Amino acid sequence: MWRVILHNDDYTTQDFVVWVLKSVFRKPEDEAVRIMIDVHRRGKGVAGVYPFDVADTKIAQVKELAERNEFPLLCSLEPE
Repeated sequence: MWRVILHNDDYTTQDFVVWVLKSVFRKPEDEAVRIMIDVHRRGKGVAGVYPFDVADTKIAQVKELAERNEFPLLCSLEPE
């Protein structure tokens, strides 16, 4: 299993991070906000834990949405 990590940056809006968590990772509003706060305060937050193929697909989705919306949001994998 692999953790999908969202990383903080100085440009991506908090609203966009919450939207990504809700749309890509299917998080409810309260959980998405909590993860966004972790990203903001701690520099990173765990968006979810998935098998490699699912995690890799979610990272690709985040990258595509971030690029389309002109944000540098970084998403990475860590082994569980």
